[in-house]
Amino acid sequence: MHAMQYEITLPADYDMRTVHRRIATKGPLLDSWPGLGLKAYLVRERGLDGSPVNQYAPFYLWRTTEGLNAFLLGPGFRTLCADFGRPAVRHWIGAGLRRGPAAGAPAADGPAAVGPAGPVAATRLTERLPEGADPAEAVERALAELPDHPDLHTAAVALDPARWELLRIALWRADAPAGAPGTRYRVHHLSSPELDRLPVGRHW
Repeated sequence: MHAMQYEITLPADYDMRTVHRRIATKGPLLDSWPGLGLKAYLVRERGLDGSPVNQYAPFYLWRTTEGLNAFLLGPGFRTLCADFGRPAVRHWIGAGLRRGPAAGAPAADGPAAVGPAGPVAATRLTERLPEGADPAEAVERALAELPDHPDLHTAAVALDPARWELLRIALWRADAPAGAPGTRYRVHHLSSPELDRLPVGRHW
């Protein structure tokens, strides 16, 4: 499993309805993309959920590198670069996955109620590992701390060994719980063609 995200920060007065329309039009194009576990179309809007910025920040869990490469080198990403400029693409090695109770429950009303279990919110937390910290211990701890909540759809842990940065991502079928740490997003669409083929639990 490979985790991937890019963040496109937009002007403070940007009409975010443009992003919403883009997602509504282009989001379904990845609903059957080979090798894609999931793509969560994440959005931050200035003044909502404490966000200081407008941002389009889609997050991916890839099952295969072939699917990842086909996307980054294909026409869809090329079009995004033409519209917004080429973003820096972050990449982490997948370390573990949890499927929550909400993955099989009816979706709450919200911007991403797609199918029976569409998440509407996400939280993402990144943590630099201190010098001398044992990466395996840090990953094990993060896996043990993945949320066990009735509104959890999917949660994952991943590692960037260039920065020694740990990533935790959680998708929620309702607003994220008050105590959930990290940056908060709204999920406006979920493409999950091969989510059920991603292995659950520790990935090593």
